Amino acid sequence: MNAEEIRKQFPILGQEINGHPLVYLDSAATSQKPIAVIEAVKHYYEWENSNVHRGVHTLGSRATDAYEGARQKVAKFINARRTQEIIFTRGTTTALNLVASSYGPSVLSEGDEIVITPMEHHSNLIPWQQLALRTGAVLKYIPLQPDGSVSLADAESTITPKTKIVSMAYVSNVLGVINPVKEIAEIAHRHGAVMVIDGAQSTPHMKVDVQDLDCDFYALSGHKMCGPTGIGALYGKKALLESMEPVEFGGEMIDDVGLYESTWKELPWKFEGGTPIIAGAVGLGAAIDFLEEIGMDEIARHESVLANYAMDRLSEIEGITIYGPKKRHVGLATFNLEGVHPHDVATVLDASGVAIRAGHHCCQPLMRWLEVGSTARASFYLYNTEQDVDRLVSALIQTKEYFSDAT
Repeated sequence: MNAEEIRKQFPILGQEINGHPLVYLDSAATSQKPIAVIEAVKHYYEWENSNVHRGVHTLGSRATDAYEGARQKVAKFINARRTQEIIFTRGTTTALNLVASSYGPSVLSEGDEIVITPMEHHSNLIPWQQLALRTGAVLKYIPLQPDGSVSLADAESTITPKTKIVSMAYVSNVLGVINPVKEIAEIAHRHGAVMVIDGAQSTPHMKVDVQDLDCDFYALSGHKMCGPTGIGALYGKKALLESMEPVEFGGEMIDDVGLYESTWKELPWKFEGGTPIIAGAVGLGAAIDFLEEIGMDEIARHESVLANYAMDRLSEIEGITIYGPKKRHVGLATFNLEGVHPHDVATVLDASGVAIRAGHHCCQPLMRWLEVGSTARASFYLYNTEQDVDRLVSALIQTKEYFSDAT
């Protein structure tokens, strides 16, 4: 793939920030949007805008076809067995909360176990934390190796016959590590537990096959994979979803409503109460078309080369600490400059037109494990180049010199 040509399809990347060409290195927070996605959403509002599943008029039919067509694209993209196994949500956070709020209480009793890791994003920690508090279940953590990876031996010793739910990020948004979720799913199933995967950071960057992973639930966000904000999806095995009760009630998700009791629609619509995120789904479908045209294997290869290059270049800077393993790694680098607060690093880099992230990245327990309050993070995507990495390194060297002179 040619990243220089691809970046031309992202209008926002053509601007200057503080007098410098923009280098956007914050795609782990949200990716930029290509013209194809912007135009798809624009076309929907200009030509197809209507509510779905309700009207028999032409616009209603067009909107329904576009919305359900996007569901089919998501199912194919992650290789779900059935389209009904795809529930549209606002994003990964909503999807994980749906599993915790609907499936969790139906299987957990006091003393049962929920197993996660210390590297989880708050979206995949707090729902389980709150579920444990409500049900009396025990929240357990698979310990991390010194480099931040997870070992199968530790997973084996943490997951027990009392474990009912195992949940884990496929890719850490801080460490960039690719977790062995397929193997851990096998361990979970051997003990009678279900496997929930936070796919927010994996779906944009690599080919995902939920059948091969044999996960029971998989959550993703559209805005991290070139799609609009406010749209995502939950994959769940059909039998599990059918056993679950909705957590939002109202229009669209009902079959029959009486004065004192009601029944629900079949999958997937029983979990999609109210007017759904139609334009968002259309945009997500367009994003999937865009990514598939390039090829997920090509994207993964490009990011692997870029990440290795970034690690080598960043390691040249004296006084830098890089966190996380260098193997089984996706395109991000989390680091600190000695003697400079990450927020100061990000501020000075922004003055040079380089956009990175600074803070705890919604991973406060992981920050404590790293024994830092916060870090800086540069994250790469299909539109980034080695020249972007060079600009980052140059700006970091200038930042270091600036604060050295200041002291």
